[in-house]
Amino acid sequence: MTRKELVESVTQTVAASLEVEVGRREVAEIIDAAFDRIGEAIRSEGRYAHPGFGTFKLQRRGPRPGLNPQTGESILTRASATVGFTPAARFKQTLG
Repeated sequence: MTRKELVESVTQTVAASLEVEVGRREVAEIIDAAFDRIGEAIRSEGRYAHPGFGTFKLQRRGPRPGLNPQTGESILTRASATVGFTPAARFKQTLG
């Protein structure tokens, strides 16, 4: 699903459930704000948990050995950070 498809889906869902006309632009701003807050929580607290969906956790990787693909020379890669996701049990059940 793309961002555009998500905005369209949420717009239709809100319009149907609340019986109120909602613009795509407003829904897009709300979705963007939600993802911004989630990103801030992961950066500042190291995790974000959404009950019934799952938990996003900041994961740090230390430097590790690697190879330069052009020369075959051994190198040491830099430390990095990434985000891992652990699905909630209820969400995993919906996947089959």
